Amino acid sequence: MNHLVISCIGPDQTGLVDTLSKIIAKHQGNWQVSSLHHLSGFFAGVIEVAVVSENTEKLISELKAINGLSCQIEMAEPNLPQVVSNLVLEITANDRAGIVQEVSSVIHHQSGNLIKLVSSQDSAAYSGQDIFKAKVDIAIADKSIDDLIHALEQIADDLMVDISR
Repeated sequence: MNHLVISCIGPDQTGLVDTLSKIIAKHQGNWQVSSLHHLSGFFAGVIEVAVVSENTEKLISELKAINGLSCQIEMAEPNLPQVVSNLVLEITANDRAGIVQEVSSVIHHQSGNLIKLVSSQDSAAYSGQDIFKAKVDIAIADKSIDDLIHALEQIADDLMVDISR
């Protein structure tokens, strides 16, 4: 069994996910994990698919031939140990350029491994000011959590972090 990580981007149009899923099903692929988004008029997605070895090349070929969609496909190693998030950070701050770099840098320098980051921009309810929101899953040693929290608190006065396990 091969595990493929498929990254796709192209102008958004009705039926792209249906097209992807039909091609994957046609080659007996098992759609396992995905993150699909509409971003500024584009479809962007990442999909993990398990497929039997004899169907892999045909699946890859058909995915790359989808009109208007650019797909990059990599073979993954399925026997690697699964990385488990042990800390979830929910971050809210006034939006500004560089905030993702600041947060990711703190996580990196505190020996954390960023597993997943989902961010959005909203307007504050009363002021209309742009607000940055993110949910970040990280793996980090228990002994480093207090240092991580302290370092995150030093980024800015307006940054709020809710932490859960």
